Amino acid sequence: MNLIRLYTIIFFFISVIGYTQTLAKFEPTDGSCLVFIGQDLEATGGLDAYTNGYTNFFDTPVGVTIYTNISPSDESFGYYNRGLDGIETKANWGAGDACAQYYLEDTTYKNTIISIGLSIVNHEKKVGNGQHDAYIIRLGNWIRESKRPVFLRIGYEFDGHDWNHYNRKHYLKAWERIYNIFRKIRVDNVAFVWQSKGTGSNQEALEKWYPGDDVVDWCAYSYFGNPDTEMLTFARKHNKPVFIAEASPTLQIDNLFFDTDLKKDIIAKRAWQQWFIPFFKTLNDNKDVIKAFSYINTNWSEQTMWKMNPVFQKVDSRIQVSPFISEKWKAEMAKSRYLKASDSLWEKLHGYTFKK
Repeated sequence: MNLIRLYTIIFFFISVIGYTQTLAKFEPTDGSCLVFIGQDLEATGGLDAYTNGYTNFFDTPVGVTIYTNISPSDESFGYYNRGLDGIETKANWGAGDACAQYYLEDTTYKNTIISIGLSIVNHEKKVGNGQHDAYIIRLGNWIRESKRPVFLRIGYEFDGHDWNHYNRKHYLKAWERIYNIFRKIRVDNVAFVWQSKGTGSNQEALEKWYPGDDVVDWCAYSYFGNPDTEMLTFARKHNKPVFIAEASPTLQIDNLFFDTDLKKDIIAKRAWQQWFIPFFKTLNDNKDVIKAFSYINTNWSEQTMWKMNPVFQKVDSRIQVSPFISEKWKAEMAKSRYLKASDSLWEKLHGYTFKK
């Protein structure tokens, strides 16, 4: 009997220790889901100069999503990149004002994680061969000095070949170089996130583009039309949590996109049935693997980048413009699974050791 009891105790501790070791960096230790809001300053709000965004109507989110680039001199809708645009100073390349530093300097977001989408389009070869090391070091230093958890999505939507057109060999070398430099300069408060566009890449394609288990903390994908079961399958095979890193309602049938303006009551109700309910079902049906998502709370139709884009030109995904959606959203977010910004948030994230 004593031997059986001993085996039981040993099995229990092995199970607990084994489970702890499988948690990814910054994965919620209690199985909760991190809720991010993006993807520009007007979308998030809650700042002195931006007072009509998500945080002005709802609880401060656990995380905010922003973007930057290592693509100096490239042009986007009249804006010429300098490299790391939107990190320390305000920038607008056609998709709304962006500045990560604003969140660090405002007490509203003192307990908020930062998710950075890092574009290296047209420059992945230069990043990989060391020509852009100064930008990598500068970004790493900023992340370290932020003194908070940061999710870094290197070359997000790597398989968006129609718009990102990354070279696979150079993309993988760029990922490796950024990872190694961050380790060398001791950027410990960062989780590396590998993000697919969300549809069209099968398991073979994903394996070919995968940087490797040892240098990837989270898998991720974009969710606009239909959920992507391929990335969920891939993440389970590799024992990685999933971050739905970009999510926004787009009503569509096949490749036909329709009005998704949530200001219109009839459209909002249709969007709830056709997009929000399936989206939350995806989250709930995959609790074992989906541990974070970022909702894009933006009036796409007013941003220069999207005015002529067939997918987003008729989309206003701001939750607060629809009383119907707002009520439903608040009820969903009130569930215990969704973490909120709080003074105890950092304690709930596996592997976060920075002190405030």
